Amino acid sequence: MKKNTFTLVIFLIIGLITGIIVGQLLAPVPALSFLTKSASITWDPKADLQVVKYELHLLVRLNLCSILGLVGAFLLYRKL
Repeated sequence: MKKNTFTLVIFLIIGLITGIIVGQLLAPVPALSFLTKSASITWDPKADLQVVKYELHLLVRLNLCSILGLVGAFLLYRKL
């Protein structure tokens, strides 16, 4: 299989989704709360230039499970 940027992005998205699902499944377990506690990063750029007005809201929530999913996906990509 040829390695390219598109394959890496697909692997990272699948790893992130897998990490999020595992984090949601582990949420009810009190002993593993450190894996599911998330940090939010927000970015809200806005501009009103009299001709064009835009507002963008970007929210990223990361927890340890999703980061581990990203790392696992990257390691799998490197093994290809």
